[in-house]
Amino acid sequence: MARKTIITCAVTGNLTTRDQHPGLPATPEEIAQACLDAADAGAAIAHIHVRDPETAKPSMDIGLYERVVELIREKNTDLILNLTTGPGGRFVPSDEDPAVAGPGTTIMPPEKRVEHVARIRPEICTLDFNTMNSGAQVVINTPRNVKIMAEIIRDNGVKPELELFDTGDIVMANDFLAAGHVEGPAMCSLVTGVKYGLPCTPDAMAMASRMLLAGTEWTGFGIGRFAFPMLVQSWLLGGHVRIGMEDTVYLGKGQLTAGNGELTARAREFIERLGGEIATTGEARQMLGLAQ
Repeated sequence: MARKTIITCAVTGNLTTRDQHPGLPATPEEIAQACLDAADAGAAIAHIHVRDPETAKPSMDIGLYERVVELIREKNTDLILNLTTGPGGRFVPSDEDPAVAGPGTTIMPPEKRVEHVARIRPEICTLDFNTMNSGAQVVINTPRNVKIMAEIIRDNGVKPELELFDTGDIVMANDFLAAGHVEGPAMCSLVTGVKYGLPCTPDAMAMASRMLLAGTEWTGFGIGRFAFPMLVQSWLLGGHVRIGMEDTVYLGKGQLTAGNGELTARAREFIERLGGEIATTGEARQMLGLAQ
């Protein structure tokens, strides 16, 4: 059977704002509909963050996650759901004392970052391995905290998608797999385009993909104007692909997208025009070792 490509749609993310796109999904109803639209367009996996329905700012409210999942499952019981655990690791040093957290800091105990995963038990959740500069801020994921999160994820029967932003993250992930903190075969995402992480270049993605352990199912993606070029690059290198309004709000240069369904449809078009085939949710589950 020819290799099939899994499309993941990341429908809203943590950093995209409504200043960038007034139609960014924010309420549970909008986020759920965005996931359903992506599924209709060919996505096998929906990657989900939640937002405060009033302000559209990022949230980790468990009730919001439960509501989004409930709304999706009312209409689609097949779509694979991937809940984020990324929020809760950001540190902003105060101007007066860099050892003291300033406004914008979101650092929380690792147990709290996966609380919604333990309650909802989706098929997949993310697990970030990056400690890096992020603008004027720092994202911190220490080995201790990642290990705690990995154990809770495993104990609840959820498959982690290992989020890798630079080469050191890949080394750490491989160490976790060797030590049994994460069970293989792994599912990984190679994130390019975050400043001071892996750049959006074919060389960077190719090098990163070669560092992964044999048997790893991986997805590569870029952000901003490189979202579609890196999507194609991932496919050419043998990876799966990701798109969505977390990564870009543009369908083309200067053209705001109508939404996540349109972005997913464009991703599918690229892959099929190159001769690829899109994986169904059933095929994706088989490739990722999820329960059928």
